[in-house]
Amino acid sequence: QNAVVFRNDKYIDPKILIEPLLRNDINKNVEQVQVYCFLGIPKLILRFNEGMNKQTTLYDEKLNIIDDVFSMGDININKTADDLINQSFDLSKKLSKDFMFVRVDWMIFNKKTYFEELTFTPYSGLKSNLNKKINILLGDCLKSKN
Repeated sequence: QNAVVFRNDKYIDPKILIEPLLRNDINKNVEQVQVYCFLGIPKLILRFNEGMNKQTTLYDEKLNIIDDVFSMGDININKTADDLINQSFDLSKKLSKDFMFVRVDWMIFNKKTYFEELTFTPYSGLKSNLNKKINILLGDCLKSKN
């Protein structure tokens, strides 16, 4: 009953949110999809197999694979985009329409797509294993109007 109130939060009732753990194996992360959206248009889709490790696939807005973008080397785990990538792509269009840039993050678990978060400053601009090719791709996406 007695909740600490900060700023203008007096109209928000305190709650505890518990969500299910989306893993079959506690030692493995779920597959993750990050959709980089510019001016409401998904331009790049990064897919991580079993979490944030070296097994990645990067797609462009036409869902073609883009190679050689990480300084640590690429391991393309998915040669073609599947229905889950298409679904995250389509949903990201709706979620990103009001922003100049946002990364829409998804989790894939048991062949279903789950929304994770909207990220406005990925890696706080400190990702160190990106090579020149991906930096140019990201810059070109920000400059493009379509």
